[in-house]
Amino acid sequence: MQLNMAAWSMIVTCLSQSKVLQSCVGIVTVASSEDKNFSYIPKGYSIPSDLDYLHFTSNNTIFGTQFKEFPKTSLPLVCDMSSDIFSKEINVADFDLIYAGAQKNLGPAGATLYIVKDEILGKSTSPFMPTYLDLKQQVEKESMLNTPPVFSVYVSMLNLRHTLANGGVKAIEERNNIKANLLYNEIDSNPLFRGPVAVEDRSNMNATFLLNDESLTETFDKMWKDAGIVGLPGHRSAGGYRASMYNALPVSSVEVLVEVMKEFARKNG
Repeated sequence: MQLNMAAWSMIVTCLSQSKVLQSCVGIVTVASSEDKNFSYIPKGYSIPSDLDYLHFTSNNTIFGTQFKEFPKTSLPLVCDMSSDIFSKEINVADFDLIYAGAQKNLGPAGATLYIVKDEILGKSTSPFMPTYLDLKQQVEKESMLNTPPVFSVYVSMLNLRHTLANGGVKAIEERNNIKANLLYNEIDSNPLFRGPVAVEDRSNMNATFLLNDESLTETFDKMWKDAGIVGLPGHRSAGGYRASMYNALPVSSVEVLVEVMKEFARKNG
């Protein structure tokens, strides 16, 4: 792979300065929930018709929001589904390009899945694009343009076979709904907790919640750690707590957390 370092430096500069970025690569923000700390999915927005494509991320792992309905547009639709791919049934034909890192629901880190319509291949004209990111060349080389991450690809294959043998994505979606309902019902009914995200936009993959009394943080932290739970603290930019309930997490794990929250309320409510 060859890359002009002067050009790359210009890209980095643009990415670090939003005003320059607008003129450098022509990014248009169609909708945002930044006004309320990304606690909801924007609705009722209009999409300009003169854009090259519309890009969105289906699930926000940091703040715990998720698109329940996808944008409707005649523009090419591009989606980053890294954190909720295969978590629910979707109509793949609605998208021109879907991409997802393997590390959440598909397999070990190291591989990226692309689902792309043939008619958009070769339409990327950016002079800054490295060869390995050119999907047209990847298709022509049958995904062997460079040495593939064999372990990640192999384990992803095993996971997909397991999924098909156990009811497919439909069965996974049903199980994910059970997990999400269990936890969100406890958050809503437990007087010691609250959810910061709009109810209709809550993520089934990443449930975020807060303590109403932060002086009880040390007590609650000890209880969930003693129960063998790991990775519950929220992202450093959001605080609070975040329960990531990806496909591989069994319902029983969520039940353990819910029981800890109930016991916490019994002792401190």
